[in-house]
Amino acid sequence: MIELRRITKSYKTEKGINVVLDDVSAIFPKGENFGILGRNGAGKSTLLRIISGVEMPDYGEVVRKGRISWPLGFSGGFNGSLSGEENCRFVARIYGEDIDRVVEFATEFSELGQYFHMPIRTYSSGMKARLAFGLSMAIDFNIYLVDEVTAVGDKRFQEKCRLAFEERQARSSVLMVSHNLKTITQYCKRAAVLDQGKLTFYDSIKEARLHYDA
Repeated sequence: MIELRRITKSYKTEKGINVVLDDVSAIFPKGENFGILGRNGAGKSTLLRIISGVEMPDYGEVVRKGRISWPLGFSGGFNGSLSGEENCRFVARIYGEDIDRVVEFATEFSELGQYFHMPIRTYSSGMKARLAFGLSMAIDFNIYLVDEVTAVGDKRFQEKCRLAFEERQARSSVLMVSHNLKTITQYCKRAAVLDQGKLTFYDSIKEARLHYDA
């Protein structure tokens, strides 16, 4: 379960203060797949980072019960001086996972070859994302956070990610943000729309679509 309590987040821009989340409160119950629709720049990715704890809100708090993933493909938490393997070992220890199993899964899934044993700072952004996704799949979470804008690797690797993610859905729930209604419909049963800093919930994807299209 995830609960948002009066979350507010803003950024300074050349045109002034841009409030992307304005006093947002919500509850995402365990076992339900939710989709959050929003235009580009609406604050969807920011919301997901705040939920995961990667980024802090200006005001408000997030209550998390259960194991919540970081946004799939997010690599901002890696230590650039450590190798891919060392980062995986560190994360496995934090989550109390079998270190050798996590390393073996991540190295095979990410397909980084010798780079898996090299410092993260030598990676391209795509290589970091592939490692982050593989590491995410190596650990069982109660809720997976998914930012649809994260396209990892080529079409073959993206298909590999999709299949792995669908397998995880059999025992975990999903909170996904996207501007693509088709993607939300594919993975989620309920949806909300993020618009002008406000999050509005709907009982069906169809109802959310009407708001979103308007």
